[in-house]
Amino acid sequence: MNYAELLLIAIGLSMDAFAVSIGKGLSVRRLQPRHTLAVGLWFGTFQALMPIIGYLLAARFSSVMEAFDHWVAFLLLGCIGANMIREACSDDEEEAANNDFAPRTMFLLSVATSIDALAVGISFAFLQVELYSSALIIGLTTALLSMVGIRLGFHVGARYKAKAELVGGLILLFIGTKILLQHTLG
Repeated sequence: MNYAELLLIAIGLSMDAFAVSIGKGLSVRRLQPRHTLAVGLWFGTFQALMPIIGYLLAARFSSVMEAFDHWVAFLLLGCIGANMIREACSDDEEEAANNDFAPRTMFLLSVATSIDALAVGISFAFLQVELYSSALIIGLTTALLSMVGIRLGFHVGARYKAKAELVGGLILLFIGTKILLQHTLG
């Protein structure tokens, strides 16, 4: 996997955190630097840790899975991408704006927005992607986009939340399909 593909995956994975950050930006009356730093650190850290956890779990089973690892990567990325597209197209607005930046709240939001990265870490193990630099790129991309998201939410509003999720989902579907085609067609 090259760095352009990895960056696209990082952008796709960061879209949930970006969308939540927009919601956080909508919820604060006065945006302070500590708010921006909090979303960047929490979301970026968890997005970097989850692929590592997924990779290490999957590495234990990689010898068993070699024959169909590309299918696993395709299904994981495809399901994540399809779910993001479904959420983007849904009229359901289940995420209420929340101006709470307490550690417990940020921990729960960070875990919720990084579950997809755990699944991507599993696919990275099967594809033998270099783990730590990949996790760093994912974490830094998420941190940066989360910090942009909170500022964007504060200044612009929720107009772009669904579009961000749609783009992220399409990116993950594209990468998953590319992996499958490369392994099945040679």
